[in-house]
Amino acid sequence: TFYLPYLHNVTTMLDYLPRSGLLILDNAESIQNRIAELDEQAQEMKERFERDRENPPHLRDAHIGWNRLEPKIQQRRQLNFAGILSAVEGEFDAQLRGGTEQLMPNYSSANAYGGRLRAFVLDCRRALKNRERVVIVTAQARRMAEVLSDESILRDEAIHVSPGTNIQAPPDAGTVTLIQGQLVEGWQSRSLALSVYTDTEIFGWSRRRNALRRKPVTPASFLAEVNPGDYVVHQEHGIGRLEGLVKLNMTGVEREYLLIQYAGTDKLYIPTDQLDRVTRYISMGEAVPALSKLGTTEWTRVKSKVKESVQDIARELLRLYSEREASKGFAFSPDSEQPWLQELEDAFPYEETPDQIRAIEEVKADMERPRPMDRLVCGDVGYGKTEVALRAAFKAVLDQKQVAILVPTTILALQHFNTFKERLEAFPVRVELLSRFRSEKEQKQVLEDLALGKVDIIIGTHRVLQKDVVFLDLGLLVVDEEQRFGVAHKERLKQLRHEIDVLTMTATPIPRTLHMSLVNLRDMSVIETPPQERLPIRTTIREYDEGLIREVILREIDRGGQVFFVHNRVQGIQVIAQKLQRLVPEARFVVGHGQMAEDQLERVMMDFSSGEYDVLISTTIIENGLDIPNANTIIVNNAAYFGLAQLYQLRGRVGRATQQAYSYFLYNKDAKLTQIQEKRLRAIFEATELGAGFRIAMKDLEIRGAGNLLGAEQSGFMNSVGFDLYCKLLAEAVQEVQGKQVETAPAGASVDLPLDSYLPDEYIGDRTLKVNFYQRLANLSRPEQVDAMSAELNDRFGAPPPPVQNLLAMVRLKVEAAALGFEAIALKDNEVILTVRRTIVPNRIALYRRFRNEARVQQGVIRIPRRLFGTNWFEQLRELLPAITMAA
Repeated sequence: TFYLPYLHNVTTMLDYLPRSGLLILDNAESIQNRIAELDEQAQEMKERFERDRENPPHLRDAHIGWNRLEPKIQQRRQLNFAGILSAVEGEFDAQLRGGTEQLMPNYSSANAYGGRLRAFVLDCRRALKNRERVVIVTAQARRMAEVLSDESILRDEAIHVSPGTNIQAPPDAGTVTLIQGQLVEGWQSRSLALSVYTDTEIFGWSRRRNALRRKPVTPASFLAEVNPGDYVVHQEHGIGRLEGLVKLNMTGVEREYLLIQYAGTDKLYIPTDQLDRVTRYISMGEAVPALSKLGTTEWTRVKSKVKESVQDIARELLRLYSEREASKGFAFSPDSEQPWLQELEDAFPYEETPDQIRAIEEVKADMERPRPMDRLVCGDVGYGKTEVALRAAFKAVLDQKQVAILVPTTILALQHFNTFKERLEAFPVRVELLSRFRSEKEQKQVLEDLALGKVDIIIGTHRVLQKDVVFLDLGLLVVDEEQRFGVAHKERLKQLRHEIDVLTMTATPIPRTLHMSLVNLRDMSVIETPPQERLPIRTTIREYDEGLIREVILREIDRGGQVFFVHNRVQGIQVIAQKLQRLVPEARFVVGHGQMAEDQLERVMMDFSSGEYDVLISTTIIENGLDIPNANTIIVNNAAYFGLAQLYQLRGRVGRATQQAYSYFLYNKDAKLTQIQEKRLRAIFEATELGAGFRIAMKDLEIRGAGNLLGAEQSGFMNSVGFDLYCKLLAEAVQEVQGKQVETAPAGASVDLPLDSYLPDEYIGDRTLKVNFYQRLANLSRPEQVDAMSAELNDRFGAPPPPVQNLLAMVRLKVEAAALGFEAIALKDNEVILTVRRTIVPNRIALYRRFRNEARVQQGVIRIPRRLFGTNWFEQLRELLPAITMAA
């Protein structure tokens, strides 16, 4: 950057604009102050680079400072918008001040109440008394009308305006006008004696509509992340070590194969069209598998043991499911009988994601059934689980039932309490918190009121499960992160599951394969779509650099945000804190780690979440559970010593708001990184896509989620066959115990024809990318998917050469053949050999018409001499297939 003035003239945007134009300044004073701050930061950076000898001294300034920019501004016609606080109430007019036109507005921002309805009502009453006009634009018009009626504010002369109606003129003096709808914010005008209020001012939130819909990321191929030397699992042959892709010439035909090394000297060459049968070996922990022996029954025995185990799990799940179905619970009213629920949902300040809507509908459907609900909602922190729980809780309260929200930490309890209080402020719902930060007297009063039914929703830690906590009529229990509770608490929860509706939430991801395996036996809702407006986190990997750290912290503070600084050694954390305080004296630092007293740590976390400090220096205790939308930068010191899943979770602490989030993973420049550490940092750098947790970094977390769901004792069985095959066997076991037919037939047909069909290195040079495409091609099942893949290859790598054209043609033939009932197509010994499934009867009449007596059919195998096909034999074969399986 500092060398640019020597390459180009330093200019501003003003130099490119015509002199005759009008320059509009939005608060010139703020602009000048901001530029002065940037000047200071640039000078500081320049001095640091000179001090570190990265730049020679006395370089020219790389940007134009205020002293050079101001004369350029003064040369132009200006319209200067003053800040609203410095504006004087008057008419809309342009006043000449010091030779500069300034537009002075006759309105100001409306007062903000942040959910304090009592204060809002008092101001409305005062406005009506002074013959002023009040307009309220709210998503909860009916409820607001009830609130104002109760306070004798809304009289008969108050106007109700239906949605879509425009107000052409100011309303009558001394009236309240209610509009059902949404506005971004309100305003006041003394000259019009008019105040416009929206949900932003009244409740402290506003609805964001019409945001760009972001599709969930398609789970990436895990095999694509495998490098030579990594372990893989073949469904039929077992666990081997990947050697890589090799090109072989068989009988004059070139193809590529995946070479897998098994025990001893055994090797297996897997055709690329069978890569759908190979998965990456994933285990719990760092288990190193034994290689399978080819040509023995060892792999079959291992799979049999795992099958027995998963069948036990399936039977137990079926028993629990049957018991729950037989239990008698409370059937909550449908939404149509709960109009306030619709108002609450309309007032949700964000656009619900498709997954969130589905989860809400599934929870409601469970609650409306007469048996007790036991549903698990799974989704990353900030993906909208709390809103699902809130709507379920309100639904229960509307049917005169009490709700308990159980969370693992006091900080989470406080966060949930604030969320529930804010969202339910407009309704007659009492939300209370059982917390150590409340006095004994306050807690005692809450418990008394809870027993009398005066408290509708109680939020707390395991304190909620203690014997002195008595409910008048508990209808719903919401449990956040159940796996973080102790054995005794889990037993109590197990007992409650037979009596009331239970909604469990977890941020530990449940693998899609496992979720699908347990359909109809375990009620689960998975939220994997990121919220609207969520941006991928920008990730930087750098050597430890104090200048960079100062720059990063100041930039985040300048935009009103907060910073996590993670240092995972308690012994040196205070030294780091002192160093950072000297480095950035402008910032407010606080330290938190797991060896602190619990109440002291909670106080630190609460102070940070409430904005008392700018930077939290901590160990990995921030890895789970904290939701601080204002913290949008994280710096991880000595990142090379963290596990990949741990790095992914740490990075997930930021990026919860609509602002761009940043993560910095620092490593010691004097320490030589191992190959594994380099690979780990590279992986976290590459997995920046939203939802990219379905790649390797999240796989470890998913297995943790599987362990939470199925029990830790299953880890050995998962390790013996690999996680993906374990899930497949579990799915088959579930089908068996439900009395369903287990599909064992391969999904596609095998095609072996004498055509060079592969992806040349000159076409796709990256071997990992090539494996990715081979596996995707092997998984295609519809002709339109082949078309899409062909278009993608053409778009990314150019026109496909003959081997790629042949490969796509073979894949298309494989897809079409499978749909028509063929198992295999081959050309051997000058014969075309077609094998059909047992359920298919070949059309002998069609064969006779075409080939007379030269086509032979025996036990589902059709043999046709190669010479009976012309030079365009491949296309003729494609056209023949439908005729063979078509009824005569």
